Formats: sequence, structure tokens, C-alpha cells
Amino acid sequence: MEDANISTKKHIINYGLILGILSVIMGVVTYITDGYAKQNWIQTVIGLAILIGVIVYGIKAYKVANSGFLKLGEAIKIGLGIALIGGIIAVVWTILLMTLIEPDITNQINEAQHEQMIERFPDMSQEQLNQSLEMAKKFTSPYIISAFMLIWNLFIGFIISLIVGLIMQKKQDLY
Repeated sequence: MEDANISTKKHIINYGLILGILSVIMGVVTYITDGYAKQNWIQTVIGLAILIGVIVYGIKAYKVANSGFLKLGEAIKIGLGIALIGGIIAVVWTILLMTLIEPDITNQINEAQHEQMIERFPDMSQEQLNQSLEMAKKFTSPYIISAFMLIWNLFIGFIISLIVGLIMQKKQDLY
């Protein structure tokens, strides 16, 4: 029998770095195409596909390295670890972008939200519009956006890991 104690740490770090690099590449493309101010659903789908793909592949790679065996707890641990490392790298990129590279990006986001609110709710009074925009401004600071990004990554990472772990789990026979 091969080594039954395959380390999850190696898989978490490797695939977490892959997720982080892909997230930064996507962030750079989004920045270059002016996608931060004008979000669309395609960016969300691509980001989610990257997250799902890397986590699934990381868990599958661990299972293969572990002689085809996988416990649900290991799958969740690997998936959350990958999501955490990838999320931290993405957060570092976001903070660098919003504080050093393009410090005016929060104003661009707020202006885009203002235009969207006027389009969606033409009957809204100026007072209601101003209140809504003030509330939205509180959620566009680099650190609030980064916190939500990390929480989102971990939440989706947990869901993906749970589903993949339930599907792929295979326990070793101890006798």
C-alpha cells in the first residue's frame, strides 16, 4: 500500500496559487476593459467558473494522489484552503488597484451606480437617490469590497467543496 498520509497542504497551496493568479489575470483584464465601473454578468460567470474549476480540479488531484480515496472532510478542507489562498491573492490585487494603481476607481464605480439608479428608477426623488448613493458609497471602499470578496470566495468554496466531496468521496477499507 502506498503512503496513506498524503498532505493536503501541498494541494491547497498549489491550487490556491493557481486560483489567485487566474483571479489577478481576470482582474487585470477587467481593469483594462473598464469593467470595474460597468460590471456585467459575463465577468461574474467567468469568475465563478474559474473558482469552481480550480477547486474541483484541486480536490480531484488530491484524490488521485491519495490512491483514489477522499474523505468529505478532506474535500472541504482542500476547497476552503484553495478558496482562501486564491481570495487573499485577489484581495491584495484589489487593494493595490484601488489604492495605488487607480485610486479614482471608487468614484467611477459610484458614478456608474448613480447612472444605473436613474435608469432603473426614474420616479425616485432626488432625496431618495442621494440616500441610496450614500449607502452605496459605504460599500465601495477598497477594504469593504475586499472583505466581501473574501467572504464570497469562502462561501462559494465551501458549497463547491461540499458538493464535490459528497460526489467524489471514497473511504479506505481498514481491513
